[in-house]
Amino acid sequence: MNNSNKIVLFLIKKFLRLITLLVAVCILTFILMEKSPIDPIKAYVGADLSVTQEQRDEISSHWGLDKPPVERFLAWFGSILKGDFGTSMIYRRPVIEVIGEKFIASLALMVVAWTISGILGFVMGIISGINEGKIVDKIIRGYCYILISTPTFWLGILLIMIFSVKLKLFPVALGVPIGVLKSEVTFKSLLKHLTLPALTLSVLGVANICLHTREKVIEIVNSDYVLFAKARGESNKSIIYNHIIRNVALPAITIQFLSFSELFAGTIFAEQVFSYPGLGQATVDAGIKGDLPLLMGIVIISLLFVFVGNLIADILYKIIDPRIKEGNIS
Repeated sequence: MNNSNKIVLFLIKKFLRLITLLVAVCILTFILMEKSPIDPIKAYVGADLSVTQEQRDEISSHWGLDKPPVERFLAWFGSILKGDFGTSMIYRRPVIEVIGEKFIASLALMVVAWTISGILGFVMGIISGINEGKIVDKIIRGYCYILISTPTFWLGILLIMIFSVKLKLFPVALGVPIGVLKSEVTFKSLLKHLTLPALTLSVLGVANICLHTREKVIEIVNSDYVLFAKARGESNKSIIYNHIIRNVALPAITIQFLSFSELFAGTIFAEQVFSYPGLGQATVDAGIKGDLPLLMGIVIISLLFVFVGNLIADILYKIIDPRIKEGNIS
């Protein structure tokens, strides 16, 4: 079997795994929502005490909440297969429309954080690796170990206290200024509201890529071909560029794409702390208010988002790494 056929077979297997995972996650999410103590009707009407029992029954019938759970799940799943994600109970709009709007807001946050954390983690990992055992290495490792054990919400609150409350350099929360129309929001204003949430995510995302890159750098520095390059009289600059960076870049990029799941999870906490109107905040709202159509839609979209990141990472290895090329693709 040639390499192109292996790639096709690999993609088919990945697609089948995706379908299986989607069905399993959807069933699990539905069961958890059914077992939740949250009453979607009560969450829907809120604190309005004037709503009668008859009106509650009408609301329940309108959203199909009066039907058995299995029937509701099959009806929802059938609609999904037709491309209809349903209507959000919170926003009273099509789920796919709400997700599209929220995802764009979150995407800007995730792209900035993902890029900054990748670059910083890669550079810090190389510096730490080539200075193994030295004071710089110890400082960077200590910094990374602290970051790994730091909760996202705690760091977000800390940044608000320092840069928003004390120094008054950035707004406390939200994605745009209060009372300003969307069409009138300037790029500078958007950037100021984006800075602290993105900084929170990027700072926390540095640790994994840094520590992984450091281990790879140490492995390469102690390899035979680097020792031979030193014996041949190559300069440190040449060794770092020609041997270390080139060999470490692919694993670092792969780890970055594999971090999509952690990035999305961190976004949920960051958006809650900063009241940032993105997909993370919509996920929490859907769960708290029992908006099953929206939550199920977000679950599907987020799963696809994470899957694409993992797939890109796998494909990079399959195509670029010669050791993978020579082996079997599974």
